[in-house]
Amino acid sequence: QVQLVESGGRLVQAGGSLRLSCVASGRAFSSYSMAWFRQAPGKEREFVAGIAWNNGDTYYSDSVKGRFTISRDNAKNTVDLQMNSLKPDDTAVYYCAADLHANRWTRYDMDYWGKGTLVTVSS
Repeated sequence: QVQLVESGGRLVQAGGSLRLSCVASGRAFSSYSMAWFRQAPGKEREFVAGIAWNNGDTYYSDSVKGRFTISRDNAKNTVDLQMNSLKPDDTAVYYCAADLHANRWTRYDMDYWGKGTLVTVSS
């Protein structure tokens, strides 16, 4: 069992930066691929960024590539999302998710989810 707790969401102006963090409880954090998803009002939950459990490769959706950076610290059981050049379209609840021993980046494949943290980007 893994519990994920996100933090860092807040109101920010367009063009600004924000860093989200996710702390995982439980063992074997390094065995999980970790990802960030987001869900805007009235929209489906979508993949934002992922970092592989086995080699640390990173993956990004086209909408955030070049602006967001995902990183992990296996010693601290954390995964962060650095978000730069934020846009109003980035407004959403951001969720941390974990996938055991696999590098799958769809919301149907993730094994564990956090409760989310709200990011609001004002224009």
